[in-house]
Amino acid sequence: MESLADVLKQMSGGSLLKQAEATGKRLLADPVLQDWRREHPELTDERLKPYMNKLYQYVKETKACAACPGLERCPNDFPGHYTVLSVEHDGGAPHLYDRQAACVLFAAKESQDAVRSRIRSFYVDERSLSQGYSAEEILGLDEERNKAVFGVMQYIDQTKERGLMPKGLYLVGPLGTGKTFLMCYLLYELAKTGRSGAIVYMPDFAEDLKAMFGEPQKLKETVDMLKETDLLIFDDIGAENLNPWLRDHVLGTILNYRMQRKPTFFTSNHELSALERHFSFTSREGEDEDRGKRIMDRIRPFVDVLHVRGANKRSG
Repeated sequence: MESLADVLKQMSGGSLLKQAEATGKRLLADPVLQDWRREHPELTDERLKPYMNKLYQYVKETKACAACPGLERCPNDFPGHYTVLSVEHDGGAPHLYDRQAACVLFAAKESQDAVRSRIRSFYVDERSLSQGYSAEEILGLDEERNKAVFGVMQYIDQTKERGLMPKGLYLVGPLGTGKTFLMCYLLYELAKTGRSGAIVYMPDFAEDLKAMFGEPQKLKETVDMLKETDLLIFDDIGAENLNPWLRDHVLGTILNYRMQRKPTFFTSNHELSALERHFSFTSREGEDEDRGKRIMDRIRPFVDVLHVRGANKRSG
């Protein structure tokens, strides 16, 4: 944004002084500045003359904010900020100071960015995490799903009141009923309170782990992060291509560490009994009920089950 000095430089030679005086008078008489001056009657025109550039900046940015074109197209010198004027009396004489303040749009974006920075996503559509959420809209989407929605909201409220709880949630239901969406809502709401979180789409994560097998440091960092994050969601568990290493050395390690420490959440198309059967069989080892029971002993006691019913939101 151009300054008052830039404007004056554009004026031609002989009439420069007169034009500068006229520009100064128009500035001091501007309604925006007049509103501000009502709070500071001690500031005469003469006292304001040394501060014309600051006044000019204040007026231009105030008008720009009044016709705000949005944060991305903000015309102010520092996008998302505007000039604030203050008056201090040093030794009885008033002095004018200016500073930059963040507008509400910039502050909201900073807040949203901070929330999103607390959430890690592994193979989950980022749009599910990048949007805002409205509890009223979520409740209005499908009445059949509302019992599960209330359960998730109650869990969020309890966590806000009591802190992290030892038990998480197990959301089970048919395809497309919004289980992942509800878990993203939970992550987003609790991230606003400073909690960190991660959501892992199990089918893709299981495949990617095979590549990590040859990168032990990357694997360790990934497992450690999933162990330590405040809120961990395994999305669509039971749909992955299971192998003994994934079950025993990755999932088992993570779940064993998190027991009694931090809550773990799951979405699945399988009831817990069916998930146990899934964990009891691998293409490499065949059926092993003890292994399946062992992993379920790290899941079943540490979740409350919510059945998510309703129409398939992905169809049509």
